[in-house]
Amino acid sequence: MLACAFIHFGDGKGLAHMFGQRLLPRGRLGAIGGAAVLLLGATFAAPTTQAQQAGWCSSVHIVFFPGGPAGGVFANNVYNGAKQAQADLGPRVDYVFSNWDPQTMIQQFNEAMATKPDGIAVMGHPGDDAFDTLIDSAEKSGIIVTSQNTSLPNAEAKYASAGFGYVGQDLYGSGMKLGAEAVNRFGLKSGDRAMVWGLLSQPTRGLRTKGAIDALQQAGLTVDYLEIDSATNADPAAGTPTFTGYVASHPDVKLIVTDHGGLTATAQTYLTAAGKNPGDVHLIGFDLSPATVTAIRGGWTDLVLDQQPWLQGYLPILQICLTKTYGFSGLHVDTGGGFADKSNIDFLAPLAEKEIR
Repeated sequence: MLACAFIHFGDGKGLAHMFGQRLLPRGRLGAIGGAAVLLLGATFAAPTTQAQQAGWCSSVHIVFFPGGPAGGVFANNVYNGAKQAQADLGPRVDYVFSNWDPQTMIQQFNEAMATKPDGIAVMGHPGDDAFDTLIDSAEKSGIIVTSQNTSLPNAEAKYASAGFGYVGQDLYGSGMKLGAEAVNRFGLKSGDRAMVWGLLSQPTRGLRTKGAIDALQQAGLTVDYLEIDSATNADPAAGTPTFTGYVASHPDVKLIVTDHGGLTATAQTYLTAAGKNPGDVHLIGFDLSPATVTAIRGGWTDLVLDQQPWLQGYLPILQICLTKTYGFSGLHVDTGGGFADKSNIDFLAPLAEKEIR
């Protein structure tokens, strides 16, 4: 690409000096000036850099954790983002699905290290205590590690200069934000009953659940907490009896929070099984999916915090490529900034149907 340079030479003396000759008549000066512009354009043409070439990360091998299960709600959005980054940047990527099980993630991380990749992008659900020793070993072996969806604060603080970043929401803050918005939006008051279905047992991932509970309790609501069991964590439909049993025994419940993208996507199934109609109970949760779009349009789901999981796939791949190729340090990106509801679902729906949002 030719870059044009426009230089003002005043009375022409500067140009004459540049060419080491006496001042020429105006007509000839114009000709020389034109030639000088062409010369400068050739001299300052932008060079082609490695980053401008397709596949500039093609020599890099990455193991990537989308969470799981394969093809499941949320995990597939993460996977789609990672696949787009792979197509754009060119690395070789192995994908490891974990059914959202922390113990499985630990085992798979060990197996990934044994393949000696250039980088591993991992879900942080097991927490720092479970991961610290393994990440130390990976880093000593020259493997770049970064995290998505659930942060690993200790590892990030220790290895940020070596490319350990985080792409995901501020977990506690996101829970607080959703809970406070529900109280304000639905006119809930002290003494009203709410149920939070979450993952408090997971040390870091559970911070989002805790944030939602704290926001509701600070508003004076009575909060009943249900832990998402392992079967429901992997297959949200398995939680239908738990949901219907709770609603049957707590007919006064006014708000239900599902702290899991798959459970949020199953809202219509849960409420229908419990004999509820749209609007009987306010149901809110996290993350978009085609099923959640349908539930919002139908009035089954009232409010969703969208943490943009596609970015949690794309950006960790980019992170490892940037660190391995150029030595960039870790980037910390908060993806959990906005709400989805009936007011904006028509804009978001085509993207959710493509599993991008």
